[in-house]
Amino acid sequence: MKDILNNLISEMIEYEKGNPRRVQHFLKVHAFAKIIAEQEGLDERTQDTLEIAAVLHDIGIKPSVKKYGSSAGNYQEIEGPPVARLFLKKYNVSDEIMERVSFLIANHHTYGSIQAVDYQVLIEADFLVNIYEDSMKPSQIESIRDRLFKTKTGVHLLETMFLSQED
Repeated sequence: MKDILNNLISEMIEYEKGNPRRVQHFLKVHAFAKIIAEQEGLDERTQDTLEIAAVLHDIGIKPSVKKYGSSAGNYQEIEGPPVARLFLKKYNVSDEIMERVSFLIANHHTYGSIQAVDYQVLIEADFLVNIYEDSMKPSQIESIRDRLFKTKTGVHLLETMFLSQED
């Protein structure tokens, strides 16, 4: 699975060529997803699926901008899964993993019914990056933490990076 992941990362860098912000974004989301998953003790298959989804989670931005003139999350959720499937088919990824990755991409801007740990970790990892990239205020960060963060590791990372005083 490591080879598949490395190849997907390379392909996504090529896919996002000329847009270092998006490349930096998905690489950071992947890194946080991996850290949280490892600290929370996810099983190997769930972690592999999550890491693939983290790399591909914003793959719908380009087709959304082209089709709708917008990168809004609801458009990404519609346009992302078909593109992700095209990427994953090259690597003979199992139907189960392909469907789960597609589900995660199709829901990564939907926060009302997070029920599985891979979904939770992807949301937390994406917010850890978005909080920084969007220069959110402490009150916004606290609200996000209280409403959306559930894993011990995710809460710790958020509080340590954004809500702790410097020494």
